[in-house]
Amino acid sequence: MDKATISGLAGGIGLLVLAIAIAPGSTFGAFFDPASAAVVVGGAIAACFIAFPLNMLMRLPKIVMKLFSPKEQRVKDIITEMVSISEIARRDGILALESKTEEIEDPFLLLGVQMAIDGTDSEVMDAIMQSEIDAVSSRHKNAKSILDSLGRYAPAFGMIGTLMGLIIMLGNMADPDAIGPGMAVALITTLYGAVVANLFCLPFADKLAYYSKKEIELRELILKGVLSIQEGDNPRVLEQKLNMVLPPAERETDAEAA
Repeated sequence: MDKATISGLAGGIGLLVLAIAIAPGSTFGAFFDPASAAVVVGGAIAACFIAFPLNMLMRLPKIVMKLFSPKEQRVKDIITEMVSISEIARRDGILALESKTEEIEDPFLLLGVQMAIDGTDSEVMDAIMQSEIDAVSSRHKNAKSILDSLGRYAPAFGMIGTLMGLIIMLGNMADPDAIGPGMAVALITTLYGAVVANLFCLPFADKLAYYSKKEIELRELILKGVLSIQEGDNPRVLEQKLNMVLPPAERETDAEAA
C-alpha cells in the first residue's frame, strides 16, 4: 500500500473540508451541486472517449488502482539474485541454470535467463529484451497521457459550466435575490474542475510517471546483468557494475557483508 498517495489524498481532501468548515458563513451544502459535478467529470470523461481508443480507457481503472498498491521495486534483491545466478553459471556452466528457473519470480529476468540457457545470441537477446522494455514504456506513457488529458479537460469543462451558469443567471435578472446564489453555483464548476485536475488527475499522472521510470530502470538493470552473465563475467565484477545504480549507503557487496 502506497502510504504517500493515500496520505496526500486524505490531506488534500481534509484541508478542503476544513477550509469550508471554518470559513465564516460557509456551509457544505453551498459547495455541493450535482449538475456542476456532472458537467466537469462527465465532460472530461466524454472528451477522453473522443481522444483515446476504448481499449486504452478500459485499462485505466486498473492502472490507477496500482498507484495505491504498487509493485515493490526490489532492486537490491534483484542484484543479489543475478549475482547468485552468475556464480552458478560461472562455476557449473550456463546450462546449470535450468534448475534455477523455477525459483526466479521476476518474469523479465526469467525471460533473459531462459534465452541465455537456449544459447541465444547476445545481440538477439538485447534486441528482444529491449523491445519488451520499449513496449512497457509505451503502455505506461499511454496511461499517463490519459490522466494528463483528464487534468486538462476538467478545468476546461469547469469553465464551460461556469459560462452556462452565468448565461442562466443573466437570463433571470428580473429576480435580484437570485443573482448571488446563481453566481455561486456558476463558480462551483470552476472549483470542481480545479480540484479534479490538481488533486487527482495530474498528481496521479506524475506518480505513474515516477513508478514507470523506476520499473524501466530496473528492467534495464536486469538486461545489463543477463548479458553480463551470458558473457561469463566474474560475479564480483557483475555485482560491482550493478551496484552502481544503488545509493552509496546501499552498495555493500556480499563479500563486505561477510
